[in-house]
Order: sequence, then C-alpha cells, then structure tokens
Amino acid sequence: MPIELTWFIVSSAGLIVFLGMMFGAFIWGGLADKVGRRKCLIVVLAMNCISAFFSSFAQGYGFFLFFRLFSGIGIGGSVPIVYSYFSEFLQMDKRGEHLSWLCMFWMVGGIYASFTAWGIIPRYGWGFSMGSEFQFHSWRVFVLNAKHDEAWMILKQVHDTNWRAKGEPERVFTVTQIKTPKTQEDEFIEIQTATGTAFQRWVVRTLTLTKLVMKNVLSLLGRDLRLPTLLMAIIWFTMAFSYYGLSVWFPDMIKHLQHEEYESKLKVFHREKVEQFHFNFSLENQVHKEGEYINDKFTNIEMKSVKFEDSLFVDCVFENIRSTETLFENCTIRGTLFYDTDLYEEKFIDCTFENVTFLHNKKGCHLDYEEENDVLIYLVSFLGSLAVLPGNIISALFMDKIGRIKIIGGSMLISAGCTFFLFLSFSQAAIIAWQCLFCGVSVAAWNGIQVITVELYPASKRATAFGVLNAICKLAAILGSSIFASFVGITKVIPILLSFGALVGGGVLALKLPETREKVLL
Repeated sequence: MPIELTWFIVSSAGLIVFLGMMFGAFIWGGLADKVGRRKCLIVVLAMNCISAFFSSFAQGYGFFLFFRLFSGIGIGGSVPIVYSYFSEFLQMDKRGEHLSWLCMFWMVGGIYASFTAWGIIPRYGWGFSMGSEFQFHSWRVFVLNAKHDEAWMILKQVHDTNWRAKGEPERVFTVTQIKTPKTQEDEFIEIQTATGTAFQRWVVRTLTLTKLVMKNVLSLLGRDLRLPTLLMAIIWFTMAFSYYGLSVWFPDMIKHLQHEEYESKLKVFHREKVEQFHFNFSLENQVHKEGEYINDKFTNIEMKSVKFEDSLFVDCVFENIRSTETLFENCTIRGTLFYDTDLYEEKFIDCTFENVTFLHNKKGCHLDYEEENDVLIYLVSFLGSLAVLPGNIISALFMDKIGRIKIIGGSMLISAGCTFFLFLSFSQAAIIAWQCLFCGVSVAAWNGIQVITVELYPASKRATAFGVLNAICKLAAILGSSIFASFVGITKVIPILLSFGALVGGGVLALKLPETREKVLL
C-alpha cells in the first residue's frame, strides 16, 4: 500500500472519531438536560462499547469508519454528561479540585492508550480502551427530568451516605418534595400518550423533544447567558485549535526531521553493471540509476527506501523479499522471477516486462513504515501524555485556591510562550522537550475551562451548554489537525503563529470571565 494512502487512512480514522464526538456532544448534551443524565449516560457508554467492539472485527475500511463514527458519538456524548453529572454531587469548596481530578482520568486514559500503542501496535496491531469508575463523596441538588420520586430517593440516599461517613447517621433528610415547572410541551406529551398509534406517539414525542432541545440550545444566547457563552465558545475553540493542531504537528514534525536526516545519508549508484552476483544482504536508503543486472539473485533480504531508475534486469531472481518504500521506475525487466515477495504492481512505475513471472506474492495489505522511527513516535506520544500529570496535580490543588480565571488565563498565556520558543527548535530533542512543557502547562487551562463551563450554567442548561461548547471544541480539533499537518515540511512559521495567536487571544478573553469558585450550583 503506498505510504500516502496509508497516512490518508490513518488521518481519516482519527478525524472520523472527532466528527462523531462533535455530533455526540451536541446531541447528547442537549438530551441529558431533558431526558436525564443517568439514562443518557448509559446509552452513550453502551453505544461506544458496542461500536468499538464491532469496529475491531470490521473487515472493510468503510465498515471500520462507520463503527468508529458511532464510537465517537458515544465518546462525545459521555463527556458533557459526566462533567455535568459529577459537578452536581460536589460541595462548593472542593468542586474545582474534584472536577480537576476527574479531568486527570482523561489524561490517565491518554497515557494508557499511548503506552499500549507504543508496546503493542507496531508488533501486533491491536488496540485497547479503558474505562474509569468514580466514587462520589459529596453532593448538590440536581435535576432528573420528570422523575420526581426517583430524584427524591437518590437525594435521600446521597444525604444518608454522606452523613454516615461524617459520623452522624441520625441526621434527618428534610427535603419532602421536588418542584419543577410544568411546560406546555410536557402537557402535550402527556395528552399524546393516550391518543393515536404507537408510531404516532413516538413521532410526537421525538419532535417535541427535538424542539425542547433546540429551544434549550438557543436559550444559551439569551440576554443573561449570551456574553459568557460567546466568551466560552471562543476560549474552547482557540484552546482546542492550538492543542490538537500541535498534537498532530509535534509527531509529524519529528517524522519530517527523521526523514530529512535519513535522506541526507542517501547513497546514489550510477550506471553500475552487476553480473552473476548474489545479493544476500539488505539494501537501504539507496538510489540505483541506469544500472544493469544480469543473472543476479536477490534472496532473503529486506529493501528499505530503495529505488531503481532506468535500469535493466535480465534473468534475475527475487526471492523472499520484504520491502519498504521501494520502487522500480522506467525499468526493463526480462526473464525474471519474483517468488514470495511483496513487490506488488504499484511498485513498478512505467516499467516494461518481458517473460516475467510472479509466484506466491506475500498476501495482505502491506504498510510501508519504518519500525524504528514509529517506535520513537509512540514514545513521543507517551511522553507528551505523561507530561500532563504534574500540571494536572498542580491545577487540581490550586483550582479552588487561586480561582478558575487565573488558572485558565495564566495557563493559556504561558502555553503561548512555549509555542513561540518553537522558532528556536531545530532538533528532535528540542521539539520533544517543548512538546512535554506545552502539554504540562496547557492541561491546567483544560481543567479550568471544563470546571468553569459546568459552573456558569443552571442545571436545566448545564449539559446542553457543555455539549455545544464541546462540539465547538471538536470542530476546532478537526480544523487544527488538518491545517497544522498541511504545513509540515513546508514551513513551521504559520503553525507556530497560529497557535501563538489563538492561545494569546483565548487567554486574554478568559480573564474577562466571571469567577465561579464561590457560586452555588442551582
């Protein structure tokens, strides 16, 4: 398989998950405010689990992308629900800290994924996913739509558990009922439960629910919420655009530097004539121009980055050949046998064949890649994920002490400084070091953004707002990944300036947000 097609497949698989996460966050965030957190969370987790399971068995690339899309919808849908749900159990003075610990589990999953990818994918091609289980120790009043009795029982259970943990098991739960306003849409749904066919009732409920969700989405731009929503949308976008764009740019840039270093050691052979010679040693990083090979044998060897141009092969034998980025261009091949090789048709460009035989070609889709270089890329990804742990711990410990605004603004502005110093990075080691520093600093901004998002909005709009903003985040991730990757090998000025400008702009705007660390969630 050509390397360009390989990278297209890899990038498409990544982007399709982001696309699914974008739609999942928007759809399920809105539904969670109308149908209920727990019910929606169970559905999206099941969707992710089932889709991931079937994608691992998909035999065609189209089916694989289809299942990865639905897996992304499940992942994206779970994020706004989990953060909204968890925040409503937390007491005010510890809310920022515990939400930051929750954020850290996403990073722990990233470390686990990087570690397993590094250790497994280059050798076996398998992937894994990891779930996290959280124990809630304190609570705030939260809304479960149209489930008043169930909500009351859950609140009482949380109340009794917490006071038993504090050594006061006899403390009385004083809430006797939960009051929620009844809308015309609720009455309309109730009327339809006893009329029409089952399908008609389902259509009415679906349309009414869609109307309620969209009404909730539009309410985020109402007079009271318009300014914080616009500020948060810009901050989410700028942070995601820079973070995910650089997350792609760092490993791609390292690969580019590796490629440049590799090409600088290229060996060129011009008009060589080899007769009755046995090539039983591997060929690597070579170009052979206008050569003649008569009665030669190429057996039990590996060809890495080898190119034959305008060459003649007569009565040769290629046996048990494994190749990587190897091409034959404008060559004439006569009376030659290819036995048990992976030299497929696409590796011969404008070649002339005369009495040539191909027997027992190696089966399957062969991916052109350098294993040694790929191991380094997995290591880089692992180090980047590992670097976020110190930033996560520090931000969690200080989130409630110095406030969300200072955490977000300071982290984004320092991250901008890290990207600016990339102008001075000309080696792989320097880029890896700045990547680790950038990831470690920027994670504090991520934690602050997610904490303040759930605190800015009332319970009836919290998951909707988080879902909409998270969808904007995934859109920015798609754009950032695509734009930054397109400049690799061309210039590093534009990606650095784009990320620097976005982070500075988002960091300055973050300082204009209202501080929410002493806000009671309603």
